[in-house]
Amino acid sequence: MGQNNMKGHMAALLTILVWGTTFISTKVLLVSFQPVEILFFRFIMGFVVLILVYPHRLKLKDKRQEGIFMLAGLCGICMYYLLENIALTCTLASNVGVIISVAPFFTAILTRLFMKEEEKLKANFFAGFAAAMIGICLISFNGSRLELNPLGDILALVAAFVWACYSVLTRKISSYGYHTIQTTRRTFAYGILFMLPALLFFEFHLDLGRFANPLYTGNIIFLGIGASALCFVTWNFAVKVLGAVKTSVYIYLVPVITIVTSALILHEKITAMAAAGTILTMAGLFLSEYRPKNTKDFKADN
Repeated sequence: MGQNNMKGHMAALLTILVWGTTFISTKVLLVSFQPVEILFFRFIMGFVVLILVYPHRLKLKDKRQEGIFMLAGLCGICMYYLLENIALTCTLASNVGVIISVAPFFTAILTRLFMKEEEKLKANFFAGFAAAMIGICLISFNGSRLELNPLGDILALVAAFVWACYSVLTRKISSYGYHTIQTTRRTFAYGILFMLPALLFFEFHLDLGRFANPLYTGNIIFLGIGASALCFVTWNFAVKVLGAVKTSVYIYLVPVITIVTSALILHEKITAMAAAGTILTMAGLFLSEYRPKNTKDFKADN
């Protein structure tokens, strides 16, 4: 594995480690904040931080690229999170967790359709997908029964598809050759702009006085700087280096990290079913990422 590829895998892993723990901060903030308020504040903070870290204006080489940035902001920043939040109000969190994890499969399909330079999907990708989905089901439905809620489940499925669109758009953006922080910041800007009309339809209150509570301030900083500014940059970097498909399979790890952090921080018990699901999910990830060395060598020789 090349050094650059290793950096890509490390960036993807770091991203998922943080994203898998955001539920704790979100849970704390939901006591006094609406989901759309958390979403708006975290991305505004993330946008400001990216400006401070890399205050260089992005000058596009081709004006047609602006449309790709707009679509990326609409999909990855605005629509995905809004759909996921609405889905959570209509169906069980476990349903949403499993359905959202289908995103890598959608990403693989869209990548094959629109990004011709990506590798052809091998049987191990589909076998890994199946193993990971079984593992995620064991984790998510541990101790509970499956309840179908058509509206919420469909919204979660659309959210997974929208994230797949974002992954493909990010891959396209990475081919332009711009700095990752600049492209992430521009995507944030469009995401926030598209989010503004949605604020009118949800219970949004500016009420900055709530941040006088250090607990709320600390958690929104974690979501804004860590989960948004840092992680979208590292995720986009991973997509640039590894490709949309290889990076997206790391999404399988989110339920695993969630259950581990629940045990460590919230002292929730890990059952045998959850442990089995964790092992299956990890196996699915490694199987999906597996690439025989002789295949690479054979291609290099030809």
